[in-house]
Formats: sequence, structure tokens, C-alpha cells
Amino acid sequence: MFLSTQRTLCWTLGVGAILFYSCLASAQENQNAPATSPNPTRLTLQGSLDLARKNSTVFQSAVTDAAVAKEDKNQARDTLLPSVAYNSSAIYTEGNGPGSTVRFIANNAVHEYSSQGNVHQVLDVATFAQYRAAAAGASAAKAKAEIASRGLVVTVVQSYYATLAAQNKLEATTRAAQAGDEFFQLTQDLEHGGEVAHADVIKAELQANDRRRQLQEAKLAVLNTRLDLSVLIFPNFTDNFELTDDLHSAVPLPPLREVQQRAVRDNPELRAALATVQQSNNSVLASRAGYLPSLSLDYFYGIDATHFATRTDGISNLGSSAIATLNIPVWNWGATQSKVKQAELRRTQAQRELSLAQRKLLAETQSLYAEAETASNELANLERSAQLATESLRLATLRYKNGETNILEVVDAQNTALLSDSAFQEGAVRYRVALANLQTLTGELTTP
Repeated sequence: MFLSTQRTLCWTLGVGAILFYSCLASAQENQNAPATSPNPTRLTLQGSLDLARKNSTVFQSAVTDAAVAKEDKNQARDTLLPSVAYNSSAIYTEGNGPGSTVRFIANNAVHEYSSQGNVHQVLDVATFAQYRAAAAGASAAKAKAEIASRGLVVTVVQSYYATLAAQNKLEATTRAAQAGDEFFQLTQDLEHGGEVAHADVIKAELQANDRRRQLQEAKLAVLNTRLDLSVLIFPNFTDNFELTDDLHSAVPLPPLREVQQRAVRDNPELRAALATVQQSNNSVLASRAGYLPSLSLDYFYGIDATHFATRTDGISNLGSSAIATLNIPVWNWGATQSKVKQAELRRTQAQRELSLAQRKLLAETQSLYAEAETASNELANLERSAQLATESLRLATLRYKNGETNILEVVDAQNTALLSDSAFQEGAVRYRVALANLQTLTGELTTP
């Protein structure tokens, strides 16, 4: 019996050990297997803008403010219309005995039941002025949401093309690092052949080390720009995306007259300032309406009887009444005067801001267009300089191989080629951002 139990225990432990090692081996295989990542999201500039509008808290806050202001307008409009309510009450009053009248003469009977519908309407100047002020406030909030939308376009364009420029710089820096290593090897070969001094080898090695450091910095710049763009457009952090490279696509600059016309017609800052002035004017009118009388009208229909019934002893309890109340303000210790003064101060400030917006529009249009025009003119020059610098590097390297020049000319050509390419990428980003700044005035982003 004891031996049988021992064999069973050994067999169980053996099977358990086999299963354990099988699971361990499977886990190691799964761990060593290459991770499969989903296909990266392909993004265009327009797609990035759409994502940013959905996920930007600043822009969504402006949209929410516009929606809230619209509801304020609806609520102010509804106060101009009659309201309907239904009131039902029962009043029990202590009497003086059976069949006697009530003790409290303010009530009509010991048992009084009231169940009536009420149509109520208030007519005053303040209500109409408040509605007009709310409508102007809704227009101002809508214009501010448009300002936020156009500002978001500038932010996304800058981040989008900065990422593309960083990627292009990384490619150029990678080529420069490879060229630096090849040139370092070339100097070593020439030194072994007795054609150059050891100083050239040292200079080439220093240059190669600089290129390696620049390559690491370029990789870091790409990482940072991609992270910034990801935070800007995605609701959840992800780095699994690719950008459509249209950084160097030809984008025409619209004529100045067209930009000026659209800026005057479609500028949201000017619309917001105008709407704010209208809102403040109506707020002043609403405040001054506190000096004027107001009229309220009420119509009641239902029962007001000693029994909760439409008929009592064959007599109908249903009836109606109408009340008109004229409220004439007499004295409120200067509260109305203070409100008027407060509204007038706000109106004066709104008028100042409108005047500033009108002056600023003309100056800003000229300034932003000059920036875009300058960036456009310089871009062609920068592109040509990058091409010339690349060709100069090629020729300098050939001359050095043939012993026709010294290493300093090659090093200078290498530095110039990398700097020219970097300036070309930055110039392209500058032009795209300048176009995005123009659309803050016109509302239309010029694209390829």
C-alpha cells in the first residue's frame, strides 16, 4: 500500500514538472517573438487639423462658450413670449364653528380649493434689450470660437511641418555622418599611401565625431517634434503615425488685394469686437429701462371654490379672471443709476477695443503679408543654396582625392552643405507658418 502511494506521488510530480517546463518554454518563445505593431496611421495636414479640432481643449472650450451663449440667447428670447403654468392648492382655515365664517379674514372660506391655469406675460423695455444683448453676445462668442479655430490651425501647421523638417534634417544629418565616416576612412587611406599628413586624419576624425553628435541631436529633435504633434492631435498618446511630406510642395501666395478684401470681410476679431459693442449698447438700454414702468398681464382659468370639483349643487365652479399690473419704480437707493454707470463703462471699453481691432487689422494684414512674401522669396534662394552647397561638397571631395586642395576646404564644404540644407528646411516651415498666419485674417489656408 505504501509503495503504491509512493509511485502515484512520483508519477504526479513527474507530470507536473513536464507541464511546468513546457509552459516555461512556450512563454520564452512568445517573449522572444518579434512584437507586431499595427500599421501606422497615415496623416495629412487636413486630417491633423480635423483631429486637433476634436481633441484640443482650448478650441473645445471656445466652442462650448459659443454653445452656452447661444442657449442664453434662446432663454432671453423665450422671456419675450407668454408663459403658461398650472397651479393647484388647498387652503384650510380655522373657523368659528359649524356654519360660521373664517377667523382669518384674508381667506375666503374654511375650505378653499384653487386649481387654475395661468397665462403670464411681462411687457417692459428691459426684456427686449436683454434679448438683443444676448443675441449680440452669442455672435461675439461664435466669432471668438472662429478665432480659436484659426489659431489652432497655426499651431497645428507649425507642429506638423516642424516634424517634417526635423525628419528631413535627420536624413541629411545621417547622410552627412556617413559621408564623414567615409571621408575619415579616405584620409586614413591617403595617409597610408603617404599622400597626406596625419593632421588631416585628426581633422577628419574630429569632423566625423561632430557629425555623430549632430546625428544624435537630430534624432532627439525628431522625437520631440513627433511627441508634440501627437499630444496636440491625438486623444490618447501614440507615436504610431506617418506624415504626408508636402513640405516642399509649391504653394502660391495669394495677391495682397485679395488678402486685404477677405481680411476686412471675414476677420473674426473685428466681428467679435463689433458684436461686443452691440452687446454693450443693449446692456446700457436694459439698465436705463430700470427707470421705466413695466406691465405684467395674467389670465387665470379654473376653479376657486369650497369644494374640489367643477360643479357644486348643480352650479359650475369653473371661471376665469384677468389681472393687469403696472409696476412703477420710485426709489431704490441709486441701484439703477449704478447699473447704468456700470454698463456705460463697459460700452466705452468695448468701443476702445473695436477701434483698436480696426487699426490693428490694417497693420497686421500688411505685416503678415510682408512676412509671407519675404519667406516665399527667400525659399527659392535657400533651395538653390542647398543644391550649390551639395555640389560644392562633391567637387571639394574630388579635388581633395586628387591632391588639388587641402582638408580645410572639404571640412568647410561639409559644414556649409549641412547648414544650407537645415536653412532650407527651416525656410520651408517659415513659409508654411506665414501662410497659416494669413489665414487667421482671411479664414482660408492656402495649400498645394
